[in-house]
Parts: sequence; structure tokens; C-alpha cells
Amino acid sequence: MRFGIEYRTLESISGPLMVVKNVRRAAYNELVRINLQNGEERLGQVLETSDTYAIVQVFGQTDGLNLRDNSVTFLGETFEFGVTEDMLGRVFDGEGRPIDIKAEVIPETKLDVNGSPMNPTARAVPTDFIETGISAIDGLITLVRGQKLPIFSGAGLQHNALAAQIAKQAQVKGKSSEEFAVVFAGIGITYDDANYFIEEFRTAGSLSRSVTFMNLADSPSIERILTPRLALTTAEYLAFEKSMHVLVILNDMTNYAEALRELSSSRDEVPGRRGYPGYMYTDFASVYERAGILKNKKGSITQLNIVSMPGDDVTHPVPDLTGYVTEGQIFLSRDLQNKGIYPSINPLGSLSRLMNQGIGAGKTREDHRGVSDQLYGAYAKSQEARSLSTIVGMEALSDLDKLYLSFGDSFEKNFIAQKFDERRTIEETLDIGWELLSALPESEMTRISRDFIKKYRKAVK
Repeated sequence: MRFGIEYRTLESISGPLMVVKNVRRAAYNELVRINLQNGEERLGQVLETSDTYAIVQVFGQTDGLNLRDNSVTFLGETFEFGVTEDMLGRVFDGEGRPIDIKAEVIPETKLDVNGSPMNPTARAVPTDFIETGISAIDGLITLVRGQKLPIFSGAGLQHNALAAQIAKQAQVKGKSSEEFAVVFAGIGITYDDANYFIEEFRTAGSLSRSVTFMNLADSPSIERILTPRLALTTAEYLAFEKSMHVLVILNDMTNYAEALRELSSSRDEVPGRRGYPGYMYTDFASVYERAGILKNKKGSITQLNIVSMPGDDVTHPVPDLTGYVTEGQIFLSRDLQNKGIYPSINPLGSLSRLMNQGIGAGKTREDHRGVSDQLYGAYAKSQEARSLSTIVGMEALSDLDKLYLSFGDSFEKNFIAQKFDERRTIEETLDIGWELLSALPESEMTRISRDFIKKYRKAVK
């Protein structure tokens, strides 16, 4: 029996990986203890195995490891993380160790960080509206409880501020704040960014309902593989054992993908698109698909993930594959940010595929779908008029084109733009939409019911 037996048959160490020879029946994802000569212990995990060897991924630094003086013990179990409700209000590093000044966490139970796959037949259809307080999201790209909705961003765009605002303001419509929790995972972020999020949560008083994991940019890159799994394991415990509605924010999944690429390169695997491993889609799915609602459970997990687009390229493998696994996207625009508009959400590049499940009478308001469609259509026409004006000049535009051009400016300044600490209810958001639409002739209101036009348009005129 090999469990508890030290193996001194290390063959090679390359980056975060080590190869151990003459190990039989090692299991995939099995936890490994690495014993250093000075008595220090480190953890690792089996990534690949055959009849005679195992490739072990080392968590943390590999400094001090050598082939002659170190031994490896295979523990016969997967990586488990101790969780408890007392984790709310706490800050942890990327390996799940507390980094605040409070006492150590005493776990109620330990869970496999790889999670348990949700049986599709056990999933409930997401139908509950999550109010973020941000008009561009609530009105046009509605987030629904149990959904996974990424934010596509780029270098220098204000995705950190948007993520922090959502974490502070979000709540399930009609649910008490005690039932709602936020699990935030910073993946490969800077020390300044980590401090920013912690201070924002503390200032807003939302730190007490948040669990924060911080994997810094100078931490071992292999830790980035573990961090989102620790966050999701915590979220699953709070949601399905403590009946909470949990919002998980993973920032930034592009850094996670870079760690996957580095690990793949260390294993000398044949690269896929732009050097990323061919299994990246499957790996993304193992993270994203841990959001949802189970029929026999009261809680839920909703994911809102930041995805940076290198060079603002939406066809880059990371946002491209993310779009296949998730249920829409929130697209941040550099043009809008250059105009001084926050949040710089471009509705025309954004989509929520589950929006229809969470809006309407009894959820948001009866006119929500129609107002959203009409705003989309009017803003699209304003962009067409704006493009036309750059070619033929303002003088050549028709009166209707000029009206739409004016609508587009007002829409960006009054509907999309709002203050960082401003929280709008869905009713306020829809009323602002009606105020903007009232500037258009009624003949242009082709996407809203006549009854709603009569009821709401007059009320805001």
C-alpha cells in the first residue's frame, strides 16, 4: 500500500511541475505532500499519471526543491478546503489562508475544491431578478439569479470600479439582505487593486456579507488555478448548505487562462490557439458551470466574471470561449469611457440570454421588455445617424436623424452614465427610459405596446 509511504524517486522539476517515478495507481487530482529536508511541507496535486510515474503540480513556490533531498507522499485524497459560515467578513489569500488580523477559521466541514457536477435534471430554471442598481445592466442586460454573465473589458477600462459597485449594491429583488452574500476572488491582481476592493467593501459596510480571496500578481502563477475553485467551493457551501443567494465575482479570468497556458507549456503539451491549451474550453466549463440553482435547495450561485480582452480583441480565445460557456456578456466600451461616461457599458455589444426569465409583471415591471427593446432600437439608430453625419455632415441629415442623434447623446449621459455610489431601483431605471423615449414621435415607438405607451409615456412627459 503506497499511502503514507515516502517516495524519493523524483526524476525532474520544471517550473511548478515535478515528475515522480515508480509510483503505481496514483489518482488524477490526488493530493500530494512534498517533504523538504528542513522539515517544511508543501502541497501538490497529481495532474497526470501512468503505470510508472506521476506528474505533480506544486502549490506555491518551488524554491528549495531538489531531486536528491526531497520526498513525496501520496495522500489518497483530493484537495479539500475547510468552510464555515464564519468566513463571511474575512479575507484570504489565493491558497485559502486568512490574511486579515482576525483569528484562524475553524471549519464546519471540508469540501472538494473541484466541486460536485450539477446534474442537469436537478437544475432549476433561473427566474429571479437581481437588482444591481446600475441602469444599463438592470434595464438592458438584466442579471438573473443563477446566471453566469461575464464582463468583457480591456486594459485601462473601469471594470474594477464596476465589479466593486455591483458587489456593494446587488440584491435579489424581494429577498432580505441577510440571505445575500458576495464571494469575490481576485486572480492575479495587483496589491493596489486588492486594497481597493477591500477598502470599497469596508467603506460600504458590505464586507460583513463578503468572503474575499486575493491572489496577487507576484504570487505563484499556479495559485491562480486554485483561487477560483476555493471561491466557488465557499459559494457552494453558503448557497446549498446555508441557503444563501451568493454572487461570485472572479476577476480576472484572463489571468487564470495565462496560468493555464504556463502550466500547459511546462508539460510540453501541443499548444492550441495562440499558445493556449486545447482543453481550455473544458477547463473554463469546470469553473463557469458551477453557477446555478438546484431544485431541492433554497440557495443559488450567480457568477459575474471579469474577462480582459488583450488588445480589445473580442475574438481572442479567452473572451471567445467564455462567450460559448456563459449566458451572454456585458461589454465595456473604450469610446464611451473616453467620453467620460461611467459605467462605459455598450448595450449594442452586450446581451443577457436569460433576461426574459427574470423580467416582467411581478418581477420587475410589466413594461420592462418593451422599454428595453425600444431603447435598444433607438440607440442603434442614433449610432447609424452618428456614422452618417461623419460622412455627409450634420446639414445633410434629416430632422428624424437629428432627433435620433440627440437621443443617443441623452441616452449615454442620462441612462448609461451614473455615479459610482448611485443606486437606482428598477422603477427609476424604467422611468428614465420613458423620459428619454418621450422625446421621440409616437410613430417611432414600434416595439412597445400601445397600452404601455398610453400608461407610462404620459406619466413622465
